[in-house]
Amino acid sequence: MKYKILKQISVFLFIIILPFALFAGTSEHEKQRQLHLFNIVYDKVKSTYVEPVTDKELIQNALNGMLSSLDPHSSYLTAEEFQDTQSKTTGKFGGLGIEVTMDNGLVKIISPIDDSPASKAGIEPGDLITHIEDMPVMGMSLHEAVSRMRGQPNTVVNLKIKRENVNKLLDFKVKRELIDYSTIKYKIIDHVGYIRIITFNDQTHPKLLEAIKAIEKQESTALKGYVLDLRNNPGGLFEESITVANTFLDEGTIVSTKWRNKANNDTYYAEKGDAINGMPLAVLINGGSASSSEIVAGALKDNKRAILLGTQTFGKGSVQLIIPIKDAGAVKLTTARFYTPSGQSIQALGITPDIEVPLAKIEKINYTMFKESDLKGALKNEASDKKSSVDTKKQAESDENQLIKTDYQLNRALDLIKALSIYETQHYKKK
Repeated sequence: MKYKILKQISVFLFIIILPFALFAGTSEHEKQRQLHLFNIVYDKVKSTYVEPVTDKELIQNALNGMLSSLDPHSSYLTAEEFQDTQSKTTGKFGGLGIEVTMDNGLVKIISPIDDSPASKAGIEPGDLITHIEDMPVMGMSLHEAVSRMRGQPNTVVNLKIKRENVNKLLDFKVKRELIDYSTIKYKIIDHVGYIRIITFNDQTHPKLLEAIKAIEKQESTALKGYVLDLRNNPGGLFEESITVANTFLDEGTIVSTKWRNKANNDTYYAEKGDAINGMPLAVLINGGSASSSEIVAGALKDNKRAILLGTQTFGKGSVQLIIPIKDAGAVKLTTARFYTPSGQSIQALGITPDIEVPLAKIEKINYTMFKESDLKGALKNEASDKKSSVDTKKQAESDENQLIKTDYQLNRALDLIKALSIYETQHYKKK
């Protein structure tokens, strides 16, 4: 009951405090008049409201109302929430393992983190959380909803989720865990380097360079190219997206930002030094690729350095600053929009892949066809008896790569890299 009362108070105070965000350009007299009005209402609530309310509760709710009404990514962070945000950018935090935003009063899943409790439970990008422990999400702030989903490891939280094209709410029981936000996964699939970037934190770039070196060392001259997987990557640190894009570029614009104050506008350029020396590069994207992922994808696409495969990205084209307030948490504020090298804003639009590849299942169809070797009296190939057992072993190792058996989008990317490798080899031979 008190929760609902405080929310009503916060909405009322928000209406009063909103003009504070608009003081720039108003007269000093008008500013003082609005402050006086706020003080009157504040004193009336403190002295007359049916239940006692603390100064801290009123001010925090008023700040939340003012900031969260601006856009889904601006908010006030308490000291505890600010600490959680800092732990998240350094690699570990507790919870369900989902990146979220607000959408029409509900919590929208941008993407679940790989191997997280949410991912294992079957929660998907685009899902809308409507209830947390049977309490409606409508009316909560984003940080309040996130706080309710967090808790002690090995405890369970009950969620109700609305999913597109499903006529009823889905129930999920998700066990909380300490989330290890590992930033890079990599492997070699049929002589193609596969690198998945899970998020952009302060370890992303160094781990990316380590992955490239490890792949090159293992494959040596047999390497055909790389697939960079940014699917379901919700973003992270803006600076890391620039260094990751720069890893694969020798020149060109990476991204530009435009602020309200034009003096703060900036453009970021690539420095010479492509870490994979111009080898074929494919980038996988989908609706869970957001923010920093879109910066990287946009930079590589517009500079014609990579071919993008998959589906349309999320469309978060804004930059947030977290501004610490001494002994009082921080303000997370949207301060700029970012633009791809071609000058396009992706805000609410996303990035379109070069080759659209929808999510699909791979099904192997077994059928029998007669070959020359099946004909009676067919001549044998003189080299067939010399086939090495090494070839059979390599095929077995290749078959162990379950990704290419189940992931249609990745399969298409691998085929593209192999085709580009063949083309480049033949092209250079002709020259």
